[in-house]
Amino acid sequence: MSDSGMFSQSTSRLLLAFSARQWLGMALLFLGLTGLGVLSVYWQVEGVRWQWDNALLAPTFLLAALGLLLVYFAADGLRLWCTLKALGYPIRARDMTQLVFLNIFVSNITPLATGGGVAQVWFLRQHSVPVGKALTATTIRTVLAILMIFAAAPILWSLLPDLGGSARGLIQTGLWLTIGVYAAGFALVLFKTDWLIRTLLALLAGLCRIRLLSYSRFVYLKRHWIREMRRFSRGFRQYFAGGWFWVTSSVVSTAVFLLALFSFPALIFHALGYDLSYWLALAKMVVTTFIMYFSPTPGGSGIAEGVFGRFFSADLLTTHLVLAVVVWRGLTIYLGMLIGLMVTLRLLQPSPNASHAGSGAA
Repeated sequence: MSDSGMFSQSTSRLLLAFSARQWLGMALLFLGLTGLGVLSVYWQVEGVRWQWDNALLAPTFLLAALGLLLVYFAADGLRLWCTLKALGYPIRARDMTQLVFLNIFVSNITPLATGGGVAQVWFLRQHSVPVGKALTATTIRTVLAILMIFAAAPILWSLLPDLGGSARGLIQTGLWLTIGVYAAGFALVLFKTDWLIRTLLALLAGLCRIRLLSYSRFVYLKRHWIREMRRFSRGFRQYFAGGWFWVTSSVVSTAVFLLALFSFPALIFHALGYDLSYWLALAKMVVTTFIMYFSPTPGGSGIAEGVFGRFFSADLLTTHLVLAVVVWRGLTIYLGMLIGLMVTLRLLQPSPNASHAGSGAA
């Protein structure tokens, strides 16, 4: 069996190892932290803190929200699809749709969104994309979004005088330092791959010496990681050589995805009758998303709601603040997670053919 096949099977076992109780536990953690985030917004205001507004059921709002959702989900899929095309690995539209919702679900119930990356690489491996190239594609897709957000966040922060208070200078410095650390880490992975490989192998050798890793497993991982990390590094050069059309398309679709994501609050505010500047709402959402990247909670749950409430508390009536938070997260996260849950459970069901083949092989 090839190393890639072993990775595919071991990752499948890892994902399938989660029992229904564990999946439920992670989902409940997400919901609990989300509830705490909403409560933090609720506690920020005084007087009447919640009031439903039928304007959110108006056909014009529902149609606009549906249209924005279609753009949001389509652009999310296109930004990875175009990246894969540049790398020479096209994926069917149906499969890419599944991947979009798989990522939304898994990344939002695992801390620091790490599970989403593993799930995407596993899915792409099932569709004949080598592990190294799948890792390259998902990394490029993420890096493009990070570059846009990280480049804009410090500038927008300086243009929003109502944010940060007395600590805004310190926060501004922190933003630039964080960007510098990310850039240095990315440069290390891209241009000094051998350094990273040696570090990983030293770590594995240490685990082998203290008998936390078997020697046979060490040999397999050593051979596999070296090959895939070099594929990963070469993948970036292949991406830029993959044709200006697909590279440009991946950048443009990433920008459209982010613009759609950041536009949901403005749409909600407009439906509720507020005349808040679209660009001001957009700027605050860029900074909100930047902060969410460093949240240790699954999907930024709890942090996202609290930051959103803090940033927009001066712009909305207290009766609408909690409502806006819930509707915003419902459209951008909860709906996609619900679809993603169904997609994930379907993908993780053992195939009858595989089961039959396994019985025959036994």
